[in-house]
Amino acid sequence: MDIHWAALGGVFGVSLGITLLTVVLFSLGVAAQPRGDGGGHGGEHARGANLTATAAALLCFGACLAVAVYGLTLIIGG
Repeated sequence: MDIHWAALGGVFGVSLGITLLTVVLFSLGVAAQPRGDGGGHGGEHARGANLTATAAALLCFGACLAVAVYGLTLIIGG
């Protein structure tokens, strides 16, 4: 039995990179979410910032969901 070390290293590198990317995206989403709740009074500018923070959080969570669904489709093979 022969082990193809280059292929094993490539799979490890891609897996590590995607895992780190997903963790960073989720962390950014969690950090942006409280800013989008609109906990203060501040007029039109604050509402725009709250909307931007909420959109950023949803975008980060959506990207994490897309990575998870893509991984599941690779595993299931549908």
